[in-house]
Amino acid sequence: MSNKPTTTDLEWTELDQRAVDTVRVLAMDSVQKVGNGHPGTAMSLAPAAYLLFQKVMRHDPADPDWTGRDRFVLSVGHTSLTLYIQLYMADYGLELDDLKAFRTWGSRTPGHPEHGHTVGVETTTGPLGQGVANAVGMAMAARYERGLFDPEAPQGESPFDHTVFVVAGDGCLEEGISAEASSLAGHQKLGNLVMLWDDNHISIEGDTETAISEDTLKRYEAYGWHVQRVEQLANGDLDPQGLHAALLAAQAETERPSLIAARSIIAWPAPTAQNTEAAHGSALGDDEVAATKRVLGFDADKNFQVEDEVLAHVREVRERGGEAHALWKKRFDEWRSANPERAAEFDRIARGELPEGWEEALPTFEPGESVATRKASGNVLKALGPVIPELWGGSADLAGSNNTTFAKTSFLPEGNSLSNADKYGRTLHFGIREHAMGSTMNGIALHGNTRIYGGTFLVFSDYMRPAVRLAALMKQPVTYVWTHDSIGVGEDGPTHQPIEHLAALRAIPGLNMVRPADANETAIAWGEILKRHSTAPAPHGLALTRQGVPTYPANAEAAKGGYVLFEAEDAEGRSTMPRAVLIGTGSEVQLAVAARETLQSEGVPTRVVSMPSVEWFEEQDQAYRDSVLPPSVRARVAVEAATALTWHRFVGEAGRVVSIEHYGASADGKLLFKEFGFTPEAVAQAARESLTAAER
Repeated sequence: MSNKPTTTDLEWTELDQRAVDTVRVLAMDSVQKVGNGHPGTAMSLAPAAYLLFQKVMRHDPADPDWTGRDRFVLSVGHTSLTLYIQLYMADYGLELDDLKAFRTWGSRTPGHPEHGHTVGVETTTGPLGQGVANAVGMAMAARYERGLFDPEAPQGESPFDHTVFVVAGDGCLEEGISAEASSLAGHQKLGNLVMLWDDNHISIEGDTETAISEDTLKRYEAYGWHVQRVEQLANGDLDPQGLHAALLAAQAETERPSLIAARSIIAWPAPTAQNTEAAHGSALGDDEVAATKRVLGFDADKNFQVEDEVLAHVREVRERGGEAHALWKKRFDEWRSANPERAAEFDRIARGELPEGWEEALPTFEPGESVATRKASGNVLKALGPVIPELWGGSADLAGSNNTTFAKTSFLPEGNSLSNADKYGRTLHFGIREHAMGSTMNGIALHGNTRIYGGTFLVFSDYMRPAVRLAALMKQPVTYVWTHDSIGVGEDGPTHQPIEHLAALRAIPGLNMVRPADANETAIAWGEILKRHSTAPAPHGLALTRQGVPTYPANAEAAKGGYVLFEAEDAEGRSTMPRAVLIGTGSEVQLAVAARETLQSEGVPTRVVSMPSVEWFEEQDQAYRDSVLPPSVRARVAVEAATALTWHRFVGEAGRVVSIEHYGASADGKLLFKEFGFTPEAVAQAARESLTAAER
């Protein structure tokens, strides 16, 4: 069973055309009813979306999560009706009432497609260009998945072969992220990726001549893509025959990703609204909607018209999808019988389970030794790589600094000159493309059946932030290895020293930041992140040091986000209720530990709390949190080489925060810590001030 089409003939009947025109009517009516939205592109793209869902893609509405399905990504997310109407027609569960509730409270048809909210939506899109990079990630994941389970099968003959389709607009291709991701896709020779470009020449500010004049097809040829152009029909509509032929030619091209430029007229065939910027993001108005319905042969006085014959026709896709699924299952079952060990691995990975005994591979580190947490993270990856085959990842050209390489093979296509190139390799080279790295990681996670991580310097998380936000919004289990996490970077200076980044990242709802104090906390953190992949999926950011830090005894309670590292003691050395609590993260925990010794010598029983993850700590019940930070102890100090924004809620009114509220400087990291007040003496003095304030 090949995933490639068996015929290039397109049967396009009057009923097909009526269905396409029904799509246009539904798009106009949905926007008109709510009074806002983006009708124009949904109208002009109607033939393309219909072709994909009804004639080209392999999908089964009865099983939206079918492993063998083709993927559809609507990068131009503001035209969400393009997708919703096809999901309604193909019977994915949306009803006509859902279209009537478009963009309203509680509806299944929000303004932009949301993964996990509407069945059939593969990814959350809206920020332009993100879907392009998501699709690139999905195509990469599909190749890696094939390498895990069926690497020897001929091209197109594996049950794991499928196509990723993405629809992009002019705005998507103007955004920098699409350039990054498209360059990566061409370099990787992702022949399973097909992008349809809605070349309508209109954006919010009018004709795209206002902002862009390059030859986009030549640009994509330079990226290494297979490119085609489909001209419109004489009446201005998209050409179904030409589009169909181009889509099949793109699927037949297995050595390169494909771009199809489809020249369209936005809001076609609205008499006065077509080819205008107003049609991009505004309701057409009652008169224009009525006039357009008359042009299309619909009753101008009726809304949301779907004729029984049309609905019956489009719902036949369920039967075709079921047949395709059955054929695929036959091949899948044959694969299972021939590959029982791989099949067992597939089942385990699909369930989100880790291999038996994987935790035994987690390293532990001897207390007392000085180890950079980035190095400890690298050791963890090297230990886990051989036992977790679905784990893979890489770096934005900083692997040697991020310590993200654990495999000998690089994920690179056939024909690459590097000696370790392997099209199914485990080390990803994202290149200097942090934004695309973040969004392709989202696509990899959304595709399923792998566990992905990617690294860069913490300061460059700024370049990734839109993708990180979307990962959090979609609850995708991607892991960011962000190293060089403070002024400890040293001589590289303020451009490379993150100051506000930890607070800014912690401000993203759903992102869990983890800043381990030492090597053992790093190993525990990795273990906890891997456990949460399926049980509590969310993106995680590891903030890791460049410089060595002291290693403390391993404590499993680090997985709770905050715990007592050293207890307060009385004059006889017995544990006692603290008078002061010092809270530290990352490389500053050692300062709290040293300050504790000073305070203890002054007769102040002092507890040190290590809090690697604020988010994990706040998940714990109140009793546990109170046991770590007793409410009765008001003398508290938090120390972190970053802005203080995170910590005020933990130290309270009488507390103090040892932080940095300005940019760094270029000098040795140890000198910077001293000059900027990150010393045991400064922490101890802050504790004394807090004790005084608490006693008032």
